[in-house]
Amino acid sequence: MSANAIEVSLVSIDIKICGIHEAEHAKAAAAHGAAYVGFIFFAKSPRNLTLMEAMRLAPNLPSGPKRVGVFVNADIPFIKARVEALTLDMIQLHGSEKPADVALIKAETGLPVIKALAVSEESDIQKADTYSGIADMILFDAKPPKGAVLPGGNAVSFPWGILKGKNLPYPWLMAGGLTPENAAAAIAASGATALDVSSGVETEPGKKSSELIKAFLTAVKGVKESTKLKTVEIP
Repeated sequence: MSANAIEVSLVSIDIKICGIHEAEHAKAAAAHGAAYVGFIFFAKSPRNLTLMEAMRLAPNLPSGPKRVGVFVNADIPFIKARVEALTLDMIQLHGSEKPADVALIKAETGLPVIKALAVSEESDIQKADTYSGIADMILFDAKPPKGAVLPGGNAVSFPWGILKGKNLPYPWLMAGGLTPENAAAAIAASGATALDVSSGVETEPGKKSSELIKAFLTAVKGVKESTKLKTVEIP
């Protein structure tokens, strides 16, 4: 390397471990480098947290990862109570919320918002345009199977390549059928710099595994390490 060259980092990949129900799994996520931990407040989900469960969990959570509350077409009082119970850092909206709903929830809570959108083909990505400048991040998740009661966490995927090279004007992350075994391939195919995983680190719906959490984060760390540095010449 010449005297006029520097090495710069190419890859920064953030991971959200979603559907946390036990403090030990939040601690495993924190210990192995997760950027976010997610808590689901949706009664139909096997990962649902009640308000009382959230209040009991809060004192045992680790510092470090940002805490994200996941809501589906919830009203403001419902959201605010859970923001307070877990001292949430962000809100994720995984229902049919419109841009005006996102703006209202941001104004009422003072927190940044992730808006989840279901995709299965390239044209679906355009749905995010109406949220640009309103939502702080967009989550691209796989469309749920026909008849599914959950908007996400169904262990199904979508063609990751539809996101490759899009140069989207907003921060985004990707979910849907991700596992420790396919995380590296998902990153390579999509160009994602943030992933959201739930069912892929479970032994059964709603039952997280500290070992699978570690395996997922280790797999992503391997991608980061393999592409970490690039030599850049300084003019």
